[in-house]
Amino acid sequence: MTPVYVIVGVLVVLLLIVILIYNSLIRSRNRVDNAWSQIDVQLKRRYDLIPNLVETVKGYAAHERQTLEAVTSARAQAIDAQQSGTVGQQAQAENALTGALKSLFAVSEAYPDLKANQNFLQLQEELTSTEDRIAYARQFYNDSVLSYNNSIQVFPKNILAGMFNFEKREFFEGEAEAQGPVKVEF
Repeated sequence: MTPVYVIVGVLVVLLLIVILIYNSLIRSRNRVDNAWSQIDVQLKRRYDLIPNLVETVKGYAAHERQTLEAVTSARAQAIDAQQSGTVGQQAQAENALTGALKSLFAVSEAYPDLKANQNFLQLQEELTSTEDRIAYARQFYNDSVLSYNNSIQVFPKNILAGMFNFEKREFFEGEAEAQGPVKVEF
């Protein structure tokens, strides 16, 4: 009778270990999903600010049409990537949008009246604040992805992760040129 209790006890302990590992994998995956939704919220805020910014600049710099169209096009591509792309595709589209916005702000330097416009200054401040939030959300997301990817790749969690189809997640990375300062050339 004692060997039966030992076997049942070992099986219960193994079952509890499997449950604990599975639950930790689920929590980790949910943390990544939550971090991604935080990026999503900030990106939507950014997308909403851009049309107002473009309209404000149009009034002062109408002949800078190419720059304004580049910002509008980059915004549309970023929204498309957000709705249907992978993390990598969205990161690429966001980097293009960041570059277009840097060009827009570089153009604004040539228009003192625009730089002094209260609406433009407010929009610029809101966009800067949103960019900071995006950077923080991206860092949080990447930290969550790192933790998740590590957890599904280390033993013994990798065994359960493979059995339950937990897949490695992509980092949301910026390109080097999108992260540097704006170059203004005359």
